[in-house]
Amino acid sequence: MNSTVMNFRALTAEERQRIRSAGRLAGQVTGALAGVTVLSAGLLLRQAADARRIIPLAEAPPPRGDGVYGAKFHGKPLSLVVLGDSSAAGYGVHRPRETPGALFATGISRRLHRPVRLHRLAVVGCVSSGLPWQVDTALEHEPDLAIILIGGNDVTHVSARADAVRHLGDAVRRLRDAGCKVVVGTCPDIGAIQPIKPPLRWLARRWSRQLAAAQTIAVVGAGGRTVSLGNLLGPMFEADPTRMFGSDRFHPSAEGYARAAAVMMPTVMAALGEDHRPAVPVAEGMCTLSEAADEAVRAPGTEVSPLRAGGRWAQLRRHPWFGESRRWPLGHGPKPGSAPSAIRAVG
Repeated sequence: MNSTVMNFRALTAEERQRIRSAGRLAGQVTGALAGVTVLSAGLLLRQAADARRIIPLAEAPPPRGDGVYGAKFHGKPLSLVVLGDSSAAGYGVHRPRETPGALFATGISRRLHRPVRLHRLAVVGCVSSGLPWQVDTALEHEPDLAIILIGGNDVTHVSARADAVRHLGDAVRRLRDAGCKVVVGTCPDIGAIQPIKPPLRWLARRWSRQLAAAQTIAVVGAGGRTVSLGNLLGPMFEADPTRMFGSDRFHPSAEGYARAAAVMMPTVMAALGEDHRPAVPVAEGMCTLSEAADEAVRAPGTEVSPLRAGGRWAQLRRHPWFGESRRWPLGHGPKPGSAPSAIRAVG
């Protein structure tokens, strides 16, 4: 007979009764929690199945849009590669000129007065683990600039966040080692999609923000720039879903893609060293890279960029959008005489 049994028998009858009561209560609480967990999991799975049923499958792959833009201009074409998932490929549009790659290539060509050769390598349905193969192909084109849009499918497929972020960081590092500038649009707010209802919507929003923050740390640490998309376009999409969403109610329409490109375009030009318009500091003082990433998630439309190799220093700032009035959404208005401020980021 072990000591535990002997000690239990040495207790008084009243003490033994208290222990038995506590055990029964603990078992009831554990059972209740397990029941709630099972019910919650069942609800989320049912909601996910409903969302998949409501969102129809792709009718056709998006147009590629590859080729030279601004052929009337002289000089060597700038090599642009677009990597990522369906949001980078332009799923839901029907004309090549409406795809994100074409929008970026056209905008860059007009502002630089230089031809741009576009290679769209993004794949519909791609998750971050598919980036290595896209980068392999991209490097064959000796790119000057890479634009990456990735993350939404990692949320909907519940990919391991650490693995997704590692693949993205490795992709940016390989491109930067080849001398290519990199701009990444971080994970958008999947919770803004109408077919996804609470409480799944709340979880999707939380997962989207957590992934976007982790993506920012990885990209800036690898020498790239990020633009936080978050729920920046959410109010526009919710106010006019017919115009901003495509027919599947999941992906943006042509106008929705144009809005997203307008938000990212200033950072694209800044990465090329060609945007001389004033940018507004979003935060003052010193903070770690993780703090800068969290701030960017809270202030969508914010650019986070490294000041030195290795991502030890970063700028956290907001550009005026191309094609938008200077109303400065989210309350980030220009201050007289303000200039971009450096924020220490120790990654």
